[in-house]
Amino acid sequence: MVVLGAWIGEVPNAIPVVNSNWQEGMGSSLRTGLDYLLSTSATSALITLVDLPGLTALGCARIVESRAGVAAATFQGERGHPVKFSREHWAEIIKVAHGDQGARTYLHGRNDIDLIEISDVASGVDLDYKIQ
Repeated sequence: MVVLGAWIGEVPNAIPVVNSNWQEGMGSSLRTGLDYLLSTSATSALITLVDLPGLTALGCARIVESRAGVAAATFQGERGHPVKFSREHWAEIIKVAHGDQGARTYLHGRNDIDLIEISDVASGVDLDYKIQ
């Protein structure tokens, strides 16, 4: 499933879900996606951003394989995307995801996150940040 907003078009092999409030920021896209998933039998969600050109299927698979309720990728010790949340976390994330704050507030201070290093198979480069 992919959440679309500013751009709406065909995404091969994905279920498109349109966020009509995309101007509000990534928080509204996260809420839209999780709201959609609540109507399904999904038990966990792997959340990632679209502007991570170095993210690989192998990196995603490592996070998906975690048995933890919350698991996050790390790149040389720095936490990044993707992040996996089991279903029991979705309602609380929906409550706090606003503006350009997705699940960051929800994750802040948690000590139950399974941190999984994936820098050997993926890059954490984010196109929103200037690459130096």
